[in-house]
Amino acid sequence: MSSRARLADIAVKAGVSEATVSRVLNGKPGVAEDTKQAVLTALDVLGFERPTRLRRRSAGLIGLVMPELINPIFPAFAQVIESALSQRGFTPVLCTQSPSGATEDEYVEMLLERGVSGIIFVSGLHADTGADHARYQSLVDRKLPVVFVNGWLPGVEAPFVSSDEAAAMELAVSHLVALGHRRIGFASGPERFIVVQRKLAGYRTAMKAQLGLNDAEVDSMVELSMFGVEGGAAAAQRLLDVGVSAVVCGSDMMALGVIRAARQRGLAVPDNISVVGYDDAPMMEFTDPPMTTVRQPVNAMALAAVQSLLEEVRGHTTPHTEFLFRPELVVRSTTGPHREV
Repeated sequence: MSSRARLADIAVKAGVSEATVSRVLNGKPGVAEDTKQAVLTALDVLGFERPTRLRRRSAGLIGLVMPELINPIFPAFAQVIESALSQRGFTPVLCTQSPSGATEDEYVEMLLERGVSGIIFVSGLHADTGADHARYQSLVDRKLPVVFVNGWLPGVEAPFVSSDEAAAMELAVSHLVALGHRRIGFASGPERFIVVQRKLAGYRTAMKAQLGLNDAEVDSMVELSMFGVEGGAAAAQRLLDVGVSAVVCGSDMMALGVIRAARQRGLAVPDNISVVGYDDAPMMEFTDPPMTTVRQPVNAMALAAVQSLLEEVRGHTTPHTEFLFRPELVVRSTTGPHREV
């Protein structure tokens, strides 16, 4: 593309003249700051490289610690958080864990050595009730801004951003009850995780309120396994044995495992069994069949986490409490009316 064409494109995008674009790019005086920023934004949006003297200087490093990237919901969070940080002049440093890789504590130590301005934890050890949470209090004590996504530690003075897990299960159960299902199973990961405890509590409450079941009847349809496709398949084996006609899952990946286990038994989804996932991770609308799921409001949650952290970085006080975001039921094709066998 010629430089003339590039100037014209930038001018149209920024809503200014080509002469103004030229003055900004060449560092000439006499351009209002707002106009200059409009031109630079247009430059970024169109994918043109800024002149060296006009490139953003990093306002600081921000650590982003996540458990892994296999579950597509975590890359979804990472993309929004990293983009929001970059747009605000900060440089995100992504740290993801793997079975043979660095631990969360090792990543935190590395981030501290690099002088990060703050850290965002997504579904970290703060969500594991079996973990030692003193590690987080030590970060707060040293005045390092931290924000936690999906998990709640009442004793730690920091902002927490979570999806309302109990409300999510109420949405899922209500949907299945409306379709005529009464034997609705629940499959999720280990109970030591706060998100699982909250989902399980929401499921139990909804099943008792909407179907009049007692604790024993509800508990007979609960199967806690490991997160992931394999865990979902393992949980499904017992749930199918006890005769459920639908399964609410703790994640979309577990839901895929439930569908796989059902098909191995010759069952069709949703004709013989309905399945509801959780997260609405990218690609769930393209599964076979497309997944009915409860969507985490990833964009809103990620932006709230970034905003809270940067307020702390700038020395402003933010509410040290938990911000709960309401999820949304997304009905696709893995759920259908209950049919008597």
